[in-house]
Amino acid sequence: MTKIKVIIPAYNEQDSIAHVIKDIPSIVDEVIVVSNNSTDLTEANAKNAGATVLQESNKGYGYACLKGMDYIAKQDSKPDIVVFLDGDYSDFPEELTKIVAPIIDQNMDFVIGARVKNLREEGSMMPQQVFGNWLATTLMSLFFGAKFSDLGPFRAIKYDKLLALNMEDKTYGWTVEMQLKVLKQKLSYIEVPVNYRNRIGVSKVSGTIKGSIFAGVKILTWIFKYSFKK
Repeated sequence: MTKIKVIIPAYNEQDSIAHVIKDIPSIVDEVIVVSNNSTDLTEANAKNAGATVLQESNKGYGYACLKGMDYIAKQDSKPDIVVFLDGDYSDFPEELTKIVAPIIDQNMDFVIGARVKNLREEGSMMPQQVFGNWLATTLMSLFFGAKFSDLGPFRAIKYDKLLALNMEDKTYGWTVEMQLKVLKQKLSYIEVPVNYRNRIGVSKVSGTIKGSIFAGVKILTWIFKYSFKK
């Protein structure tokens, strides 16, 4: 039986987090919600929905993901697969079975849920997100021959491969760092088209000019850092 754990970074997602947890398929062994300094009812709602709730006071997407990984590392029984999923209900958690299938059935190391245009609800991705994705994946294609089309947050990876990546980014560069290290370590990967809808609440990254700029800079920094790294 494949053991799967889900890590959900969440900052003030009280209106969406229970929906996310409820829609996660029963094949998942544990849902871990990492509250990233939430000041609303995110933690209570996640706990009531059946999730394990952790707190990470350092603000940043990467900080929250690393907190979840640290929690798993301290458990006696380790998972086979770790899935990362956002807490805003923009992804369709029930599609987790599609995300993990290539790992279980084809022995892939890493899978990204690609937010393809024909499966995206209108307005679900801001123009700066669409452009940023295009720019990042185009640069990865040019520099590394990558076949990524998205930096989608809904993703699955074998647990041992995740540990081998030695993830370090604390904020906006988490997703692109993971993809670059997958390429660098020559892990097998595939994209699976997924549905994507307008999130509940306001985005803390793409919904602000400051967030968009910082995310863009972080993504480009990681790409150029790796393009010149031997």
